[in-house]
Amino acid sequence: MQAKTSNPPDGGYGWVVVASAFTVMGLTVAVLKTFGLFFVEIQQHFDELASTTSWITSVTIIIFHLGAPVASSLCARYTHRAVVITGGLLAFAGMALGFLGLNMVWMYATTGLLQGLGISFSWIPAISIVSHYFSKKRALASAIASAGECVFAFTFAPFFQWLISQYGWKGALLIIGGIQLNICVCGVLMRPLASSCLLEAKHYETERPPGNREPRIDKEDKSPITHKTFNWMLVRQPEFVLYAIFGILAAMSFFIPPLFLVPLSYSLGIDDSWTASLLSILAVVDFAGRLLCGWYANLHITKTVHLLTVTITLISTSLMLLPLANNYLSLAIFTGFYGFFFGTTVAIHITVLADVVGMPDFDSALGLFMLIRSTGGFVGPPLAGLIVDMAGDYRAGFYMAGATLVLSAGFLVTLDQLQQRKERGNQINTKQENSTLPYSTLRLLKLQNKRYQEHDVVV
Repeated sequence: MQAKTSNPPDGGYGWVVVASAFTVMGLTVAVLKTFGLFFVEIQQHFDELASTTSWITSVTIIIFHLGAPVASSLCARYTHRAVVITGGLLAFAGMALGFLGLNMVWMYATTGLLQGLGISFSWIPAISIVSHYFSKKRALASAIASAGECVFAFTFAPFFQWLISQYGWKGALLIIGGIQLNICVCGVLMRPLASSCLLEAKHYETERPPGNREPRIDKEDKSPITHKTFNWMLVRQPEFVLYAIFGILAAMSFFIPPLFLVPLSYSLGIDDSWTASLLSILAVVDFAGRLLCGWYANLHITKTVHLLTVTITLISTSLMLLPLANNYLSLAIFTGFYGFFFGTTVAIHITVLADVVGMPDFDSALGLFMLIRSTGGFVGPPLAGLIVDMAGDYRAGFYMAGATLVLSAGFLVTLDQLQQRKERGNQINTKQENSTLPYSTLRLLKLQNKRYQEHDVVV
């Protein structure tokens, strides 16, 4: 298919693409985050244990992650538009077939596997195409697009609760599947662009280094879009391995609170309508956390890995305190703390990955990271469900999630120490190399750096 333009619009029709991506975020991840409203209904209908029912969400999460590299490859081979439309059809099929509710295995295959594949094929290209359409305003456009997850989750929580009360959980699944068909409409609106546009966008970024930083070397400025295959050798880099282990442990914990928050609320005797409002509170504070942390990270006051370590520690603390709630007010407060710090983590954890591996290997790292992280999302909910069954209390699941996040923070600390050691070594090597350079070469480098600084001030 012929591209519509050869340059990033940085506005214009690009905002239509952002609006489409915003909607896709809401119709995919927001649905997954509010699926906990169906947990008790499905568990009671099939008369199954919590651990057995939890596998529905686990299958969805792991297929979402496993499908990420496949979706990226299909985007390169075909178009983002085609992959998003395919994802919308798969998501609809998963919910529509789940409406039949034959047995638990059937639910694993439909609302688990098909829905997860649909989310992956919709979410990955939607996030990617926004970067294709924007250069100077890329950060703003990406932030607006990702906010769709929070905004839709805020409205979906009471809406899904109403659907379940009016049409039952099966009827609600069918209606939600029909709503997800709008993903296809969003996909149609995502016009493909020539791949060269990203090279030009990268050229703009490399010509003007931020602040007073020195221009980066050419190998660091090579556009990541030119990499069409995965760099599997990343698994041999200690920094990436440490961050991947962090991702596994974090994924084990992140999906547990939304899954067990509703059952915990019911166990405390809280009314259905008030229970649904907890998920809305979660979405609002999540949205606020993303915006505030993204703004703070852009100030470059704190190293991103340090900021991520702090947010992970605060999330684990809030999860450890949440089970102390004994009424709606206290549960809402602790839920708010968890949601806010979760949002701060989501805002920067991909940025930290880019800092760990560098932009040339970022695409490969993102695919591998999601692939490896999927094991945590696959194991976490069932393991928490097993602990809940053994303890006979939903609070046990939150304790397990908090403890796992504490462990994950330890790997971030180790990663930071390793990075600092390498930075010190690089500084020593740079000083030794500069001491051997001719005077004329050193003077030329200083003049070049001064020219970049003056250009930055004028712009």
